[in-house]
Amino acid sequence: MIDGDLFLPKSWDADRDRCREAGIPDDVRYRPKWQIALEQLDRARANGVAFDWLTFDEGYGDKPGFLEGLGQRQLRYVGEVPKSFRCRAPGVRSRRASRADDLVRHSPLFTRQPWQRFGLQRQTLGVQEWDAKAARVRLKFGGKRTYWLIWARNVRTGEEKYFVSNAPARAPLLRLLRVAFRRWNVEHDFRVSKSEIGFRHFEGRNYVALMRHLTLCLVTLSFVAGQAERLRGEKSGGDDGAGVRGVEPAVRGLAGSAAGDESADVQVGAHLLSPAA
Repeated sequence: MIDGDLFLPKSWDADRDRCREAGIPDDVRYRPKWQIALEQLDRARANGVAFDWLTFDEGYGDKPGFLEGLGQRQLRYVGEVPKSFRCRAPGVRSRRASRADDLVRHSPLFTRQPWQRFGLQRQTLGVQEWDAKAARVRLKFGGKRTYWLIWARNVRTGEEKYFVSNAPARAPLLRLLRVAFRRWNVEHDFRVSKSEIGFRHFEGRNYVALMRHLTLCLVTLSFVAGQAERLRGEKSGGDDGAGVRGVEPAVRGLAGSAAGDESADVQVGAHLLSPAA
């Protein structure tokens, strides 16, 4: 996480007295989240941060202005879109674009090609298998240019996802899927920052204090990420016995005993471990 900003709801923006009481500057106004995202990208690039690819969820993928903004900045992306996302097959002259879920099921672009299976790594959950198809389509705002529409289906659960990409026609499908599912890592960062770093625990009422809290969370998460990268792969071998059944309850019981909780009897296997033991 390298940047953050305050999303000011419309109701707050309309009540400037309330904003001033909370210390929110007059030039901080309501902007849709996708516009904030483009501003953050511009800041990052101005600070020398280069992006090979961008990925995002359907809350951004269904905003034509966001996709157009990325194209104007010549940034490559693979973003999730809702199944109701509108697009059409090249050469189709119908004025009305089709829903993504209808197009993939009825257009020869998809029905005539077989599923391809890919194994994608997801944090600590191991490899997940996804079947996927992809074809070039036209978007309502894209003129004559074509984009990738990707249809992915989880082999185990049947979950379906749809992605749009402005990647070149020669881009391998595996690479596009890897970019799309890197969002798992982004979501993991948010979970860690909210649960472990304290990102969601701010209870103040002042804008300046909120931004300071956000800044401290970003710095802390960056430090933790750096340390994790430094220590990754340091262990030379396994930890025998760390996963033995019953170890955790026994340790918990001993901890209760050390704290003076004499009622903490613990069952280990078929034997009762008393606090005295």
